[in-house]
This record gives sequence, structure tokens and C-alpha cells, in this order.
Amino acid sequence: MHADKGLTFTVSALNLRGRLVRLGPVLTQILSAHGYPPALEALLTETLVVTALLGTLLKDVEGQLTLQAQAEGGVVSLLVCDYRAGALRGYIKHDAHAAKALPFAPALPELFGSGYLCVTFDQATSGERYQGIVPLEGRSIAEAVESYFAQSEQIPSLVRVGVAGDIAGGLLLQHLAEGEEGRERLHTRLDHPQWEEAAMLGHTITTDELTDAALDLETIAWRLFSEAGDVRVAAQTQLTRGCRCDPVHIRDVLSRFPAEERASMADEHGVIAVDCAFCAKSFPVNSGEL
Repeated sequence: MHADKGLTFTVSALNLRGRLVRLGPVLTQILSAHGYPPALEALLTETLVVTALLGTLLKDVEGQLTLQAQAEGGVVSLLVCDYRAGALRGYIKHDAHAAKALPFAPALPELFGSGYLCVTFDQATSGERYQGIVPLEGRSIAEAVESYFAQSEQIPSLVRVGVAGDIAGGLLLQHLAEGEEGRERLHTRLDHPQWEEAAMLGHTITTDELTDAALDLETIAWRLFSEAGDVRVAAQTQLTRGCRCDPVHIRDVLSRFPAEERASMADEHGVIAVDCAFCAKSFPVNSGEL
């Protein structure tokens, strides 16, 4: 089964870099912890796929990619997904009553009202952080991410996401920098012949290809671009469910609070309940044992 994997590839003849991902059991594990209504489950599915695509752009193995959508006046007030070393996690904070009235495939304004999407790349080794913010506009998170790269990074990009049952896949294509011509960065030209050809080929990918767990990701890359030039692929990345809540870590963090603050956190039995939004679990800690 070719699922829960990510693939990096380049096509030098088109000055193109690409990412392919497919989620299966990992997606099921993440979604099953929450029980969201269909529209929000679809939203989290798409965002997890996009997060996996962007996470594989990190050169730092221990770096972290975070997608965070914050909004007011909509069903969803907060959406967070992140990627670190192949591990994915995500959750949605929403109005449960209003979510029942959502159509299956609502546009972003229906979901969020007014808000923004923040994309953050944290480099663990250097400690550097790169962050960009774009409005939550359009029909999908994929469209919002395309806008992020066009506005914040000035890189022509194509993001495609497909979902079929409990399998989801995605494709990210980006035109690499060629240099400068006068004051114009050539790779920012959406009408560049190489990018036009790459985008045209990228648009031919189907949901069936993205979600066929019997189809290797490398085969998809070759199908799309082998006629355009040499396709070079890197080793595939294994994707996992990556919630980092750990009872030992939680106790360690709580122990750093002054005793009076811990007492204010505890219930009448002296128990502090620490909830993890990502895995929807509660970790009870006896404050007297800290």
C-alpha cells in the first residue's frame, strides 16, 4: 500500500520542483480522535495534505511547518496543523451548533467569516523563522496557499488535493528561481513558458491518481513529466501521526508553576486536567505529587 508517504522530485528542463503526498491510515487516526461533521472533516483533511506538502519543503530535518487559520464571524475560529520530521497533527476549534448547517463543500468565507492564514517555517538548527500571512479567501486552503506563495514568496505555485473515502493525496509544483533580468525576478513570472507548461501538466492529475494506494508516487511523477524532461526523485518520506502530548513532559511543565498557581488549576480533588486539542485526550495530574 503506497500511503502515508511523501515524494520530492525535480524536473530540470522545466526548472520545476514538486512534492507528492498520500495519506491513508495516518489520516484516519487523526480524524477519528475528533468526530467532526463532514464539512469540517473535509477541511481538516485538505489542510493536513497541504501541511504535508509544505512540510517536505523544509531542508532542516527537525524543522517545523505550521499552518494556522484564525477567524471571526464564521463557524471555525481556529484551525491548526503542523509537520515535523514527517509527523502530522491538526485540530479545529469551531461552533458545533453552526457546523451542523454547513453544506459539504463550503467556500472559505462560509467556514471562517473573515480571517487569515499564517504559514510559518521554523528552522530548528539555525533558529530562523519565516512567516507569511494571507487572507482566507477563495474556495479552499489550497487556493489560499497558492496566494501565500505568490504574494509572500513570489514563487508561482500549483496545489492540487484529491480525496476519495479514507485516502487523500496532494501535488505541489513550484517554478524555481532562474536569476534576474534587470530588476525582474524571472521566476515570479506567471506567464513564463516553462511554468505555463508545468502548470498545464500539473492540472491533468486526477483524484483517482492521487488517491490510488496501489499506485506509487514515483510513477505519478513520471507519468506527468517524463515527456518534458528528466524527472529526478529523492527518497520517499514516511508520514506519521505526530501528537507530542507526553505525560512526563506535562508533569515537568506543571511542576515549574508556583504551588499557588497549581492549586488554582486543580479541581476539588487536587487534580489538574490538561487537555490536548490535537489528540482530544485529557491527562489528569495530581497536583500534590508534583
